[in-house]
Amino acid sequence: MNRRSRLLRRLIAMALGTLILAVFGTTFTYAQDEVAEAPAAVEAAADEATDLAAGLEALQVSIDSTFVFVASMFVFFMQAGFAFLEAGMIRQTGVVNSMMENFMDAAIGGIAFFATGFALALGTDDGSGLFGTTGFFLSGAMEYVDGAPVYGTGISVFMLFFFQYAFAATAGTIATGAMAERTNFITKIIYSFIVAGFTYPIVIHWIWGGGWLAQQGFLDFAGSAAVHLSGGMVALMGAILLGPRTGRVWGKPPRPHNLAYATLGTMILWLGWYGFNPGSALSMSENGLVGLVAVNTTLGAVAGAFVAMMFAYFRSGKWDLAASLNGSLAGLVAITAGCAFVEPWAAFVIGGIAGVLVLLSADLFERLRIDDPAGAFAVHGTCGIFGALAIGIFGQPELGANGLLLGGGIAQLAIQFTGVIAVMLWMGATSAVIFAVCKALGILRIPEKASTVGIDVYEHGATVWPDILPVPGEGALSVSTSAAGD
Repeated sequence: MNRRSRLLRRLIAMALGTLILAVFGTTFTYAQDEVAEAPAAVEAAADEATDLAAGLEALQVSIDSTFVFVASMFVFFMQAGFAFLEAGMIRQTGVVNSMMENFMDAAIGGIAFFATGFALALGTDDGSGLFGTTGFFLSGAMEYVDGAPVYGTGISVFMLFFFQYAFAATAGTIATGAMAERTNFITKIIYSFIVAGFTYPIVIHWIWGGGWLAQQGFLDFAGSAAVHLSGGMVALMGAILLGPRTGRVWGKPPRPHNLAYATLGTMILWLGWYGFNPGSALSMSENGLVGLVAVNTTLGAVAGAFVAMMFAYFRSGKWDLAASLNGSLAGLVAITAGCAFVEPWAAFVIGGIAGVLVLLSADLFERLRIDDPAGAFAVHGTCGIFGALAIGIFGQPELGANGLLLGGGIAQLAIQFTGVIAVMLWMGATSAVIFAVCKALGILRIPEKASTVGIDVYEHGATVWPDILPVPGEGALSVSTSAAGD
Protein backbone atom coordinates (compact mmCIF):
# COMPACT_ATOMS: atom_id res chain seq x y z
CA MET A 1 0.00 0.00 0.00
CA ASN A 2 2.87 2.32 0.82
CA ARG A 3 4.62 1.27 -2.33
CA ARG A 4 1.57 2.03 -4.37
CA SER A 5 1.15 5.40 -2.67
CA ARG A 6 4.74 6.34 -3.32
CA LEU A 7 4.44 5.32 -7.00
CA LEU A 8 1.22 7.28 -7.35
CA ARG A 9 2.80 10.35 -5.80
CA ARG A 10 5.77 10.03 -8.15
CA LEU A 11 3.51 9.78 -11.16
CA ILE A 12 1.51 12.79 -10.02
CA ALA A 13 4.73 14.79 -9.44
CA MET A 14 6.07 13.83 -12.88
CA ALA A 15 2.80 14.86 -14.49
CA LEU A 16 2.79 18.17 -12.70
CA GLY A 17 6.43 18.76 -13.63
CA THR A 18 5.74 17.96 -17.25
CA LEU A 19 2.75 20.29 -17.23
CA ILE A 20 4.78 23.09 -15.64
CA LEU A 21 7.63 22.65 -18.11
CA ALA A 22 5.20 22.61 -20.98
CA VAL A 23 3.47 25.78 -19.85
CA PHE A 24 6.59 27.75 -19.03
CA GLY A 25 8.48 26.43 -22.00
CA THR A 26 5.71 27.49 -24.38
CA THR A 27 5.40 30.84 -22.72
CA PHE A 28 9.11 31.39 -22.92
CA THR A 29 9.12 30.43 -26.56
CA TYR A 30 6.28 32.86 -27.34
CA ALA A 31 8.10 35.63 -25.50
CA GLN A 32 11.18 34.97 -27.54
CA ASP A 33 9.11 35.09 -30.74
CA GLU A 34 7.47 38.39 -29.74
CA VAL A 35 10.82 39.95 -28.90
CA ALA A 36 12.20 38.77 -32.20
CA GLU A 37 9.19 39.98 -34.18
CA ALA A 38 8.87 43.45 -32.52
CA PRO A 39 11.49 45.26 -34.70
CA ALA A 40 9.94 43.80 -37.83
CA ALA A 41 6.48 45.00 -36.78
CA VAL A 42 7.78 48.48 -36.02
CA GLU A 43 9.58 48.57 -39.35
CA ALA A 44 6.47 47.44 -41.20
CA ALA A 45 4.39 50.11 -39.46
CA ALA A 46 6.97 52.75 -40.37
CA ASP A 47 6.88 51.61 -44.00
CA GLU A 48 3.09 51.81 -44.00
CA ALA A 49 3.22 55.33 -42.58
CA THR A 50 5.77 56.35 -45.21
CA ASP A 51 3.64 54.86 -47.99
CA LEU A 52 0.57 56.62 -46.61
CA ALA A 53 2.37 59.97 -46.50
CA ALA A 54 3.64 59.47 -50.05
CA GLY A 55 0.15 58.54 -51.18
CA LEU A 56 -1.37 61.61 -49.54
CA GLU A 57 1.29 63.81 -51.10
CA ALA A 58 0.62 62.31 -54.53
CA LEU A 59 -3.12 62.83 -53.99
CA GLN A 60 -2.53 66.49 -53.06
CA VAL A 61 -0.42 66.97 -56.21
CA SER A 62 -3.21 65.45 -58.30
CA ILE A 63 -5.84 67.68 -56.69
CA ASP A 64 -3.68 70.78 -57.12
CA SER A 65 -2.86 69.90 -60.74
CA THR A 66 -6.54 69.38 -61.53
CA PHE A 67 -7.39 72.68 -59.88
CA VAL A 68 -4.74 74.56 -61.89
CA PHE A 69 -5.75 72.81 -65.11
CA VAL A 70 -9.40 73.83 -64.72
CA ALA A 71 -8.37 77.37 -63.75
CA SER A 72 -6.14 77.54 -66.84
CA MET A 73 -9.06 76.64 -69.09
CA PHE A 74 -11.14 79.38 -67.47
CA VAL A 75 -8.37 81.91 -68.10
CA PHE A 76 -7.97 80.74 -71.69
CA PHE A 77 -11.72 81.13 -72.22
CA MET A 78 -11.25 84.81 -71.39
CA GLN A 79 -9.93 85.16 -74.96
CA ALA A 80 -13.52 84.65 -76.10
CA GLY A 81 -14.67 87.22 -73.58
CA PHE A 82 -12.23 89.83 -74.86
CA ALA A 83 -13.22 89.05 -78.45
CA PHE A 84 -16.95 89.52 -77.86
CA LEU A 85 -16.52 92.55 -75.62
CA GLU A 86 -14.33 94.33 -78.13
CA ALA A 87 -16.46 93.31 -81.10
CA GLY A 88 -19.53 94.73 -79.40
CA MET A 89 -17.88 97.99 -78.36
CA ILE A 90 -16.54 98.96 -81.79
CA ARG A 91 -18.26 99.69 -85.11
CA GLN A 92 -19.53 96.81 -87.22
CA THR A 93 -17.00 97.49 -90.00
CA GLY A 94 -14.18 96.27 -87.73
CA VAL A 95 -15.66 93.18 -86.07
CA VAL A 96 -14.00 90.56 -88.29
CA ASN A 97 -10.64 92.23 -87.75
CA SER A 98 -11.24 92.32 -84.00
CA MET A 99 -12.14 88.63 -83.88
CA MET A 100 -9.12 87.74 -86.00
CA GLU A 101 -6.76 89.68 -83.77
CA ASN A 102 -8.11 88.20 -80.56
CA PHE A 103 -8.03 84.69 -81.98
CA MET A 104 -4.48 85.00 -83.27
CA ASP A 105 -3.29 86.44 -79.97
CA ALA A 106 -3.80 82.96 -78.54
CA ALA A 107 -1.87 81.34 -81.41
CA ILE A 108 0.98 83.83 -81.86
CA GLY A 109 1.30 84.39 -78.13
CA GLY A 110 1.50 80.64 -77.59
CA ILE A 111 4.36 80.26 -80.06
CA ALA A 112 6.30 83.11 -78.50
CA PHE A 113 5.69 82.02 -74.92
CA PHE A 114 6.81 78.48 -75.76
CA ALA A 115 9.99 79.65 -77.47
CA THR A 116 11.23 82.32 -75.08
CA GLY A 117 8.51 83.74 -72.85
CA PHE A 118 8.23 80.99 -70.25
CA ALA A 119 12.00 80.78 -69.84
CA LEU A 120 12.41 84.55 -69.40
CA ALA A 121 9.49 84.64 -66.98
CA LEU A 122 10.09 81.62 -64.76
CA GLY A 123 13.43 80.18 -65.75
CA THR A 124 16.32 80.01 -63.29
CA ASP A 125 17.66 83.47 -62.51
CA ASP A 126 21.39 84.10 -63.03
CA GLY A 127 21.37 86.34 -59.97
CA SER A 128 20.51 89.61 -61.71
CA GLY A 129 16.86 89.51 -60.70
CA LEU A 130 15.95 90.67 -64.22
CA PHE A 131 15.02 87.55 -66.22
CA GLY A 132 15.24 83.78 -66.34
CA THR A 133 17.95 82.04 -68.33
CA THR A 134 16.78 78.41 -68.55
CA GLY A 135 13.87 76.50 -70.06
CA PHE A 136 13.76 77.91 -73.59
CA PHE A 137 11.44 75.80 -75.76
CA LEU A 138 10.54 74.02 -72.48
CA SER A 139 13.93 72.31 -72.42
CA GLY A 140 14.32 70.16 -69.32
CA ALA A 141 10.59 70.09 -68.66
CA MET A 142 10.42 66.31 -69.11
CA GLU A 143 12.39 65.94 -65.89
CA TYR A 144 9.25 67.00 -64.04
CA VAL A 145 6.73 64.94 -65.96
CA ASP A 146 5.71 63.03 -62.82
CA GLY A 147 4.76 66.19 -60.98
CA ALA A 148 7.94 66.88 -59.08
CA PRO A 149 7.78 70.17 -57.15
CA VAL A 150 8.75 73.17 -59.23
CA TYR A 151 8.85 76.90 -58.49
CA GLY A 152 7.60 76.29 -54.96
CA THR A 153 4.52 74.36 -56.11
CA GLY A 154 3.66 70.70 -56.40
CA ILE A 155 2.55 70.94 -60.01
CA SER A 156 4.63 70.07 -63.05
CA VAL A 157 6.38 72.46 -65.43
CA PHE A 158 3.86 71.57 -68.11
CA MET A 159 0.89 72.52 -65.95
CA LEU A 160 2.55 75.77 -64.88
CA PHE A 161 3.37 76.56 -68.52
CA PHE A 162 -0.27 76.10 -69.55
CA PHE A 163 -1.47 78.36 -66.75
CA GLN A 164 1.05 81.11 -67.49
CA TYR A 165 0.48 80.84 -71.26
CA ALA A 166 -3.18 81.70 -70.73
CA PHE A 167 -2.08 84.78 -68.78
CA ALA A 168 0.37 85.82 -71.50
CA ALA A 169 -2.33 85.59 -74.16
CA THR A 170 -4.55 87.82 -72.02
CA ALA A 171 -1.88 90.51 -71.68
CA GLY A 172 -1.44 90.74 -75.45
CA THR A 173 -5.18 90.82 -76.11
CA ILE A 174 -5.77 93.91 -73.96
CA ALA A 175 -4.11 96.17 -76.52
CA THR A 176 -6.40 95.15 -79.39
CA GLY A 177 -9.32 97.09 -77.89
CA ALA A 178 -7.41 100.37 -77.84
CA MET A 179 -5.97 99.85 -81.33
CA ALA A 180 -9.15 98.58 -82.97
CA GLU A 181 -10.36 99.48 -86.48
CA ARG A 182 -7.09 100.93 -87.79
CA THR A 183 -4.09 98.69 -87.04
CA ASN A 184 -2.28 96.91 -89.86
CA PHE A 185 -2.56 93.18 -89.21
CA ILE A 186 1.17 92.72 -89.85
CA THR A 187 1.87 94.98 -86.88
CA LYS A 188 -0.56 92.92 -84.83
CA ILE A 189 1.51 89.79 -85.53
CA ILE A 190 4.73 91.58 -84.65
CA TYR A 191 3.69 93.10 -81.34
CA SER A 192 1.80 89.99 -80.21
CA PHE A 193 4.95 87.93 -80.63
CA ILE A 194 7.24 90.44 -78.93
CA VAL A 195 4.90 91.12 -76.00
CA ALA A 196 4.27 87.43 -75.23
CA GLY A 197 7.83 86.34 -75.96
CA PHE A 198 9.95 89.14 -74.47
CA THR A 199 8.54 92.26 -72.82
CA TYR A 200 5.70 90.82 -70.72
CA PRO A 201 7.73 87.82 -69.43
CA ILE A 202 10.38 90.19 -68.04
CA VAL A 203 7.72 91.79 -65.83
CA ILE A 204 6.51 88.37 -64.74
CA HIS A 205 10.02 87.43 -63.65
CA TRP A 206 10.35 90.62 -61.65
CA ILE A 207 7.11 89.95 -59.77
CA TRP A 208 6.42 86.19 -59.76
CA GLY A 209 9.73 84.65 -60.79
CA GLY A 210 11.75 85.77 -57.79
CA GLY A 211 13.09 88.89 -59.52
CA TRP A 212 14.08 92.20 -58.04
CA LEU A 213 10.55 93.47 -57.33
CA ALA A 214 9.65 90.27 -55.49
CA GLN A 215 12.84 90.64 -53.48
CA GLN A 216 11.77 94.14 -52.49
CA GLY A 217 8.46 92.80 -51.18
CA PHE A 218 6.20 93.93 -54.04
CA LEU A 219 2.81 92.16 -53.86
CA ASP A 220 0.55 91.34 -56.78
CA PHE A 221 -1.35 88.12 -56.21
CA ALA A 222 -2.90 87.61 -59.67
CA GLY A 223 -1.73 90.49 -61.86
CA SER A 224 -3.25 93.97 -61.56
CA ALA A 225 0.19 95.28 -62.45
CA ALA A 226 1.88 92.17 -63.86
CA VAL A 227 -0.83 91.42 -66.44
CA HIS A 228 -3.32 94.27 -66.69
CA LEU A 229 -1.04 97.27 -66.37
CA SER A 230 1.42 95.58 -68.73
CA GLY A 231 -1.28 95.14 -71.35
CA GLY A 232 -2.66 98.60 -70.60
CA MET A 233 0.67 100.25 -71.36
CA VAL A 234 0.88 98.43 -74.69
CA ALA A 235 -2.64 99.67 -75.41
CA LEU A 236 -1.78 103.26 -74.45
CA MET A 237 1.35 103.47 -76.60
CA GLY A 238 -0.44 101.83 -79.52
CA ALA A 239 -3.40 104.23 -79.35
CA ILE A 240 -1.12 107.29 -79.15
CA LEU A 241 1.16 106.34 -82.03
CA LEU A 242 -1.68 105.11 -84.23
CA GLY A 243 -3.72 108.27 -83.85
CA PRO A 244 -7.53 108.39 -83.86
CA ARG A 245 -9.87 106.63 -86.24
CA THR A 246 -10.68 108.57 -89.39
CA GLY A 247 -13.53 111.01 -88.86
CA ARG A 248 -13.41 110.73 -85.07
CA VAL A 249 -15.51 113.50 -83.48
CA TRP A 250 -14.17 114.39 -80.03
CA GLY A 251 -16.74 114.55 -77.30
CA LYS A 252 -19.01 112.20 -79.28
CA PRO A 253 -17.35 108.77 -79.47
CA PRO A 254 -18.97 106.25 -81.82
CA ARG A 255 -21.60 104.15 -80.06
CA PRO A 256 -20.99 100.43 -79.54
CA HIS A 257 -22.49 98.55 -82.45
CA ASN A 258 -23.73 95.52 -80.47
CA LEU A 259 -24.20 95.73 -76.72
CA ALA A 260 -25.42 92.14 -76.65
CA TYR A 261 -21.95 91.02 -77.80
CA ALA A 262 -20.36 93.32 -75.24
CA THR A 263 -22.52 91.97 -72.41
CA LEU A 264 -21.80 88.38 -73.36
CA GLY A 265 -18.08 89.14 -73.50
CA THR A 266 -18.14 90.80 -70.10
CA MET A 267 -19.94 87.87 -68.49
CA ILE A 268 -17.41 85.46 -69.99
CA LEU A 269 -14.58 87.58 -68.62
CA TRP A 270 -16.18 87.69 -65.18
CA LEU A 271 -16.44 83.89 -65.24
CA GLY A 272 -12.84 83.61 -66.44
CA TRP A 273 -11.68 85.73 -63.53
CA TYR A 274 -12.55 82.84 -61.21
CA GLY A 275 -9.72 80.99 -62.89
CA PHE A 276 -7.54 84.07 -63.07
CA ASN A 277 -7.60 84.98 -59.37
CA PRO A 278 -8.36 81.82 -57.35
CA GLY A 279 -6.22 79.79 -59.75
CA SER A 280 -3.21 81.90 -58.86
CA ALA A 281 -3.13 80.13 -55.49
CA LEU A 282 -1.84 77.12 -57.51
CA SER A 283 -3.16 74.79 -54.81
CA MET A 284 -6.33 73.77 -53.03
CA SER A 285 -4.46 72.83 -49.85
CA GLU A 286 -5.51 76.15 -48.33
CA ASN A 287 -9.12 76.28 -49.43
CA GLY A 288 -9.70 79.15 -47.03
CA LEU A 289 -7.36 81.24 -49.17
CA VAL A 290 -9.05 80.16 -52.42
CA GLY A 291 -12.44 80.96 -50.91
CA LEU A 292 -11.31 84.41 -49.76
CA VAL A 293 -9.92 85.18 -53.20
CA ALA A 294 -13.14 84.06 -54.91
CA VAL A 295 -15.30 86.17 -52.58
CA ASN A 296 -13.09 89.23 -52.93
CA THR A 297 -13.11 88.84 -56.71
CA THR A 298 -16.90 88.76 -56.69
CA LEU A 299 -17.21 91.78 -54.39
CA GLY A 300 -14.82 93.81 -56.53
CA ALA A 301 -16.89 93.07 -59.63
CA VAL A 302 -20.30 93.77 -58.14
CA ALA A 303 -19.17 97.00 -56.49
CA GLY A 304 -17.53 98.22 -59.70
CA ALA A 305 -20.63 97.51 -61.76
CA PHE A 306 -23.07 99.10 -59.31
CA VAL A 307 -21.03 102.23 -58.60
CA ALA A 308 -20.29 102.81 -62.30
CA MET A 309 -23.99 102.43 -63.15
CA MET A 310 -25.02 104.93 -60.48
CA PHE A 311 -22.23 107.36 -61.33
CA ALA A 312 -23.23 107.31 -65.02
CA TYR A 313 -26.88 107.76 -64.10
CA PHE A 314 -26.24 110.82 -61.97
CA ARG A 315 -24.27 112.34 -64.85
CA SER A 316 -26.63 111.52 -67.72
CA GLY A 317 -29.96 110.48 -66.24
CA LYS A 318 -29.69 107.18 -68.17
CA TRP A 319 -29.03 103.64 -67.03
CA ASP A 320 -25.88 103.08 -69.07
CA LEU A 321 -25.15 99.44 -69.93
CA ALA A 322 -21.71 100.10 -71.42
CA ALA A 323 -20.64 102.01 -68.31
CA SER A 324 -21.90 99.19 -66.08
CA LEU A 325 -19.99 96.58 -68.09
CA ASN A 326 -16.73 98.51 -67.91
CA GLY A 327 -17.39 99.20 -64.23
CA SER A 328 -17.51 95.49 -63.45
CA LEU A 329 -14.29 94.90 -65.38
CA ALA A 330 -12.67 97.84 -63.60
CA GLY A 331 -13.56 96.31 -60.24
CA LEU A 332 -12.19 92.95 -61.33
CA VAL A 333 -8.91 94.45 -62.50
CA ALA A 334 -8.50 96.51 -59.34
CA ILE A 335 -9.07 93.62 -56.94
CA THR A 336 -6.82 91.20 -58.85
CA ALA A 337 -3.62 92.29 -57.07
CA GLY A 338 -5.01 92.39 -53.55
CA CYS A 339 -7.64 89.64 -53.61
CA ALA A 340 -5.52 87.52 -51.24
CA PHE A 341 -4.33 90.40 -49.07
CA VAL A 342 -7.49 92.30 -48.11
CA GLU A 343 -10.68 91.56 -46.21
CA PRO A 344 -14.04 91.46 -48.05
CA TRP A 345 -15.09 94.95 -46.93
CA ALA A 346 -11.91 96.36 -48.49
CA ALA A 347 -12.50 94.42 -51.70
CA PHE A 348 -15.92 96.07 -51.99
CA VAL A 349 -14.40 99.52 -51.44
CA ILE A 350 -11.62 98.88 -53.98
CA GLY A 351 -14.13 97.73 -56.60
CA GLY A 352 -16.40 100.72 -55.99
CA ILE A 353 -13.56 103.23 -56.36
CA ALA A 354 -12.48 101.51 -59.58
CA GLY A 355 -16.03 101.89 -60.93
CA VAL A 356 -15.62 105.67 -60.75
CA LEU A 357 -12.00 105.76 -61.90
CA VAL A 358 -12.76 103.91 -65.14
CA LEU A 359 -15.33 106.48 -66.23
CA LEU A 360 -13.21 109.47 -65.23
CA SER A 361 -10.24 107.96 -67.05
CA ALA A 362 -12.31 107.55 -70.22
CA ASP A 363 -13.33 111.21 -69.93
CA LEU A 364 -9.68 112.22 -69.61
CA PHE A 365 -8.76 110.27 -72.73
CA GLU A 366 -11.48 112.06 -74.63
CA ARG A 367 -10.13 115.44 -73.55
CA LEU A 368 -6.58 114.37 -74.45
CA ARG A 369 -7.84 113.16 -77.85
CA ILE A 370 -6.57 109.63 -77.43
CA ASP A 371 -8.86 107.25 -79.28
CA ASP A 372 -9.39 104.04 -77.27
CA PRO A 373 -12.52 102.39 -78.75
CA ALA A 374 -12.98 99.76 -76.02
CA GLY A 375 -11.65 101.79 -73.10
CA ALA A 376 -8.75 99.37 -72.70
CA PHE A 377 -6.42 101.66 -70.78
CA ALA A 378 -9.20 103.05 -68.61
CA VAL A 379 -10.08 99.52 -67.50
CA HIS A 380 -6.72 97.76 -67.43
CA GLY A 381 -4.23 100.59 -67.09
CA THR A 382 -5.87 103.00 -64.68
CA CYS A 383 -7.47 100.31 -62.54
CA GLY A 384 -4.36 98.13 -62.72
CA ILE A 385 -2.37 100.99 -61.19
CA PHE A 386 -4.99 101.56 -58.51
CA GLY A 387 -5.25 97.83 -57.74
CA ALA A 388 -1.52 97.49 -57.14
CA LEU A 389 -1.43 100.60 -54.94
CA ALA A 390 -4.54 99.52 -53.04
CA ILE A 391 -2.54 96.76 -51.34
CA GLY A 392 -0.40 99.43 -49.73
CA ILE A 393 -3.55 101.19 -48.53
CA PHE A 394 -5.98 98.42 -47.55
CA GLY A 395 -3.62 95.45 -47.10
CA GLN A 396 -4.39 93.33 -44.04
CA PRO A 397 -1.35 92.56 -41.83
CA GLU A 398 -2.73 89.12 -40.93
CA LEU A 399 -2.85 88.32 -44.64
CA GLY A 400 0.73 89.36 -45.33
CA ALA A 401 0.30 92.99 -46.40
CA ASN A 402 0.85 96.07 -44.25
CA GLY A 403 -1.69 98.59 -45.48
CA LEU A 404 -1.43 102.25 -44.56
CA LEU A 405 -4.98 102.41 -43.21
CA LEU A 406 -4.45 99.34 -41.04
CA GLY A 407 -1.37 100.46 -39.17
CA GLY A 408 1.25 99.31 -41.63
CA GLY A 409 2.78 102.69 -42.34
CA ILE A 410 4.01 103.92 -45.71
CA ALA A 411 6.55 101.18 -46.47
CA GLN A 412 4.28 98.76 -48.39
CA LEU A 413 2.68 101.60 -50.33
CA ALA A 414 6.13 102.85 -51.34
CA ILE A 415 7.11 99.39 -52.56
CA GLN A 416 3.87 99.11 -54.53
CA PHE A 417 4.46 102.54 -56.07
CA THR A 418 7.98 101.50 -57.11
CA GLY A 419 6.62 98.40 -58.82
CA VAL A 420 3.92 100.33 -60.67
CA ILE A 421 6.44 102.87 -62.00
CA ALA A 422 8.82 100.09 -63.06
CA VAL A 423 6.11 98.25 -65.02
CA MET A 424 4.89 101.46 -66.66
CA LEU A 425 8.38 102.50 -67.72
CA TRP A 426 9.41 99.10 -69.06
CA MET A 427 6.21 98.24 -70.91
CA GLY A 428 5.66 101.81 -72.05
CA ALA A 429 9.19 102.28 -73.41
CA THR A 430 9.42 98.92 -75.16
CA SER A 431 5.94 99.27 -76.68
CA ALA A 432 6.73 102.78 -77.89
CA VAL A 433 9.84 101.45 -79.64
CA ILE A 434 7.91 98.60 -81.28
CA PHE A 435 5.17 100.87 -82.61
CA ALA A 436 7.57 103.65 -83.60
CA VAL A 437 9.59 101.21 -85.71
CA CYS A 438 6.44 99.83 -87.32
CA LYS A 439 5.28 103.36 -88.03
CA ALA A 440 8.61 104.23 -89.62
CA LEU A 441 8.29 101.15 -91.82
CA GLY A 442 4.79 102.21 -92.86
CA ILE A 443 3.10 99.10 -91.46
CA LEU A 444 1.54 100.44 -88.25
CA ARG A 445 -1.73 101.76 -89.63
CA ILE A 446 -3.92 100.81 -92.56
CA PRO A 447 -4.09 103.43 -95.36
CA GLU A 448 -6.64 106.20 -95.00
CA LYS A 449 -8.43 105.01 -98.13
CA ALA A 450 -9.29 101.83 -96.24
CA SER A 451 -11.61 103.84 -93.99
CA THR A 452 -14.05 104.18 -96.85
CA VAL A 453 -14.71 100.44 -96.91
CA GLY A 454 -13.68 99.56 -93.36
CA ILE A 455 -10.83 97.47 -92.05
CA ASP A 456 -12.76 94.20 -92.35
CA VAL A 457 -13.12 94.50 -96.09
CA TYR A 458 -9.67 96.02 -96.61
CA GLU A 459 -7.67 93.56 -94.50
CA HIS A 460 -9.81 90.42 -94.66
CA GLY A 461 -12.24 90.72 -97.56
CA ALA A 462 -15.13 89.92 -95.25
CA THR A 463 -17.80 91.46 -93.04
CA VAL A 464 -19.48 90.12 -89.93
CA TRP A 465 -22.96 90.74 -91.41
CA PRO A 466 -22.63 89.88 -95.15
CA ASP A 467 -26.42 89.90 -95.65
CA ILE A 468 -26.67 93.44 -94.22
CA LEU A 469 -23.23 94.91 -94.87
CA PRO A 470 -22.01 93.14 -98.01
CA VAL A 471 -18.45 93.17 -99.30
CA PRO A 472 -18.30 95.78 -102.11
CA GLY A 473 -18.79 94.16 -105.47
CA GLU A 474 -20.47 91.06 -104.12
CA GLY A 475 -23.88 92.48 -103.25
CA ALA A 476 -26.12 91.35 -100.43
CA LEU A 477 -26.39 87.61 -99.97
CA SER A 478 -29.77 86.14 -100.71
CA VAL A 479 -31.36 82.76 -101.15
CA SER A 480 -33.68 82.36 -104.13
CA THR A 481 -37.01 80.63 -103.76
CA SER A 482 -36.16 78.11 -106.43
CA ALA A 483 -32.79 77.33 -104.85
CA ALA A 484 -34.43 76.90 -101.51
CA GLY A 485 -36.99 74.55 -103.07
CA ASP A 486 -34.23 72.46 -104.59
